[in-house]
Amino acid sequence: MTESTAPQPGAPQPSASPPVERASLIEYPSVFPIKVMGQKADGFVAAMVHVAQQFDPGFDMSRVELRESSAGRYQGITLNITATSREQLDELYRTLTTHPMVKVVL
Repeated sequence: MTESTAPQPGAPQPSASPPVERASLIEYPSVFPIKVMGQKADGFVAAMVHVAQQFDPGFDMSRVELRESSAGRYQGITLNITATSREQLDELYRTLTTHPMVKVVL
């Protein structure tokens, strides 16, 4: 018969290893393209540009790229933003993915 190796209640638990900091593959600051897709609707492009400007005050509208789906129901927009940190990109992705006009963010 073998003894159980489960920790006993109240016994000290092994310490969890500290979170591993992952090295970024992106050098900051850098121009970073974000592709956003949504239904083709009035105000879609303006709304996405507004979000981009919130995260990149120097956002350059002349570098926006637009593509329409083959059936014309959806529109893709590439926002080339100046990325300054991973936190900025994470928050931008969160904001875009929760926007009601957005279907997909890449």
